[in-house]
Amino acid sequence: MLIPTIFMGVLAIILFSISYYRGEGEHIAGIKIALNMIGMMLPLLFFALIVAGMVQVLIPHALLAKWVGAESGLRGIFLGAIAGGLSPGGPFVNLPIAAGFLRGGAGVGTMVAFLTAWSLWAVSRLPMEVGILGWKFTLIRLACTFIFPPVAGIIANFFFSGAKCTM
Repeated sequence: MLIPTIFMGVLAIILFSISYYRGEGEHIAGIKIALNMIGMMLPLLFFALIVAGMVQVLIPHALLAKWVGAESGLRGIFLGAIAGGLSPGGPFVNLPIAAGFLRGGAGVGTMVAFLTAWSLWAVSRLPMEVGILGWKFTLIRLACTFIFPPVAGIIANFFFSGAKCTM
């Protein structure tokens, strides 16, 4: 987390400096927008991190390993894909949850399937997608992406099952 934090800090300072030296008050407007976004996202991020922490301490390691650990095999990958597809919320919810599961002993393949399904299937997004793009396109998109989360999990499990992904 240190390198991305430093990178974003340097980028923020550069952009703030550019807006400040333009002299049109854009730096104040930008800070106000940022504070508004912090106010909206901070509660969600706070509770998502609590969920991620609770996953690590409340679910017994043996149970987690059995159902979604590296040794869970295809069952874990398919469970991860289903859970990811059904998981509501954006990255501020699902990335901390995936991190919590990884720290708790979930397999790399399972979490790759989880995040891939969350991104591609997104059941919570389907009503809006159908409303904007229609049933036909939505079904075509789902049919074309359906296989990818389990396949991504299998590939990750095959090539990277021994990798220790600790944050």
